[in-house]
Amino acid sequence: MCGIVGYVGNREAVGVLLGGLKRLEYRGYDSAGVAVIGPDAALHTAKKAGKLAMLRNELAEHPIAAGVTGIGHTRWATHGGPTDVNAHPHLGDEGKLALIHNGIIENFADLKNELLAQGVEFDSETDSEVAAKLLGLEYARTKDLRAAFRAVVGRLTGAFTLLAVHQDEPGVVVGARRNSPLVIGLGEGENFLGSDVAAFIEYTRQALAIGQDQMVVITPDSVTVTDFDGNVVEVEPFEVQWDASAADKGGWSSFMLKEITEEPDAVANTLRERLHDGDVVVPELEALGDDILAGIDRITVVAAGTAAYAGLVGTYAIEAWARVPVDVQLAHEFRYRDPIVTPTTLVVSISQSGETMDTLMAVKHARELGAKTVSICNTQGATIPRESDAALYTHAGPEVAVASTKAFVAQITALYLLGLHLARIKKTLPTGERRAMVAELEAVPAKIQKTLAVHDRVRQLAHWMADTRSVLFLGRHVGYPIALEGALKLKELAYIHAEGFAAGELKHGPIALIEPGLPVFVIVPSPRHSEEMHRKVISNIQEIRARGARVIALAEQADAAVLPFADEVIALPLAGKFFEPLIGVIPLQIFAMELAAAKGLDVDQPRNLAKSVTVE
Repeated sequence: MCGIVGYVGNREAVGVLLGGLKRLEYRGYDSAGVAVIGPDAALHTAKKAGKLAMLRNELAEHPIAAGVTGIGHTRWATHGGPTDVNAHPHLGDEGKLALIHNGIIENFADLKNELLAQGVEFDSETDSEVAAKLLGLEYARTKDLRAAFRAVVGRLTGAFTLLAVHQDEPGVVVGARRNSPLVIGLGEGENFLGSDVAAFIEYTRQALAIGQDQMVVITPDSVTVTDFDGNVVEVEPFEVQWDASAADKGGWSSFMLKEITEEPDAVANTLRERLHDGDVVVPELEALGDDILAGIDRITVVAAGTAAYAGLVGTYAIEAWARVPVDVQLAHEFRYRDPIVTPTTLVVSISQSGETMDTLMAVKHARELGAKTVSICNTQGATIPRESDAALYTHAGPEVAVASTKAFVAQITALYLLGLHLARIKKTLPTGERRAMVAELEAVPAKIQKTLAVHDRVRQLAHWMADTRSVLFLGRHVGYPIALEGALKLKELAYIHAEGFAAGELKHGPIALIEPGLPVFVIVPSPRHSEEMHRKVISNIQEIRARGARVIALAEQADAAVLPFADEVIALPLAGKFFEPLIGVIPLQIFAMELAAAKGLDVDQPRNLAKSVTVE
């Protein structure tokens, strides 16, 4: 989950590295560090526990050499606490070599014991330092950074992206990846490496994504990609579809607030070029072929966290439209439950980053079992799309805040596109009904934009509730996953107890949690779609209100029946049954953000979390 950046060219490396790390800080912010080969042909390093600002302060007080070759790292701690000593880079070859690492080296203990037996001393508690010491010894033997690096990565097991530099080889950065992301930025007289294109988007939009068990060597004028055996590999270039301004705050108080306001565009951009003449055609799915898709008899969604809740929302629509059973599996459980998949099973993975390790492993396992795979992803060149039979990109733009917002609504939108595409191929939804769903989907961005107007009222509500210690969320049908997501956002950002429940479960246990003054958000389904469900949710509201709870209802603006029973009603635009979640989640995202802000917390970088979970 760490962020890594490498640079070689003609600019002052420290500035490039710090700029890249700032845009990668969402991947980890326990510590940060840089290593630069100076004009004196010596290696210079600086590292500091805490957020990137601590490293900037350190460099302001104790500047390092203005070299043009370097590597930088921002850490999410795994092995060893967030201390100065455990921060990267780690050194080898008597301080002449520096290495940074993202991932987990599973055999580090055996390798460390081997090195200790040789008299090697360690400064940190990290698995990463083992790789640095190994590389230092190998370089001392070979005097060739490429050969030494290749020898070391061949001995490592687990998940890793490694970058290294050596003072005896200025103008060279080497990198390698296994089960962890690494992309290359192509410049004029300069080249870049990063765990995400955000690391170098300020300088170039031309990129390459290297594959599994591949190694890269960059110099100012060349990029060479090989496999771990040294065989040259051809890598397909791609152009990043956004620029540096998209990854900047742009005057907003937080990235999360900026990204919530971008949700109408996230949905609209995901729909673009996939709607034709009032129908859905997803060109990316042509890689599978209509015959294969027509024969799909089961869909399994694999995802984790917010992405899994997007999958749950999607199940209702896909089953209704394509008449295929759909289940959602937590990606980290999928491999271990001996799943039943066949060649007629479609496994749909959802990952904003496309690098979520447990989701990647689930996709690989599904393919080994013969399933067809589709990736829903927001990041070009990511690993999971490349490992899948087809990829459906969401085009939400970069999402920097750790708590996902616009990616969530874009993922639901992509699932709806998949469902309508399958319905057209399978002929399970009459053309008129399908076109009506498409029209509803096209109207969603404008309805989200209208919903954003509730911000001031929700902010006031959040400030009134700043000392709240527990919040419950209830929903039925497509409102149930939104209740789960609302609770997750509050846990992530405000660090308070929050639980989401299916409203029908209330009397099966959760009602015991109700006490006077407890805030309960209720997602109220429209009576236009189901009078029965609406009536049952109103009954739930009466039950919890009778026990003293404070009810905040999310209901469509024409729903007068809820008014007598709720303490607060947040009115939402009218929407079709399956499209209510795309609108109803907006106030819950705003509430979590504003409650965290009222408590004085960092809404973009909540404690203990990172944006991309690249270790299992």
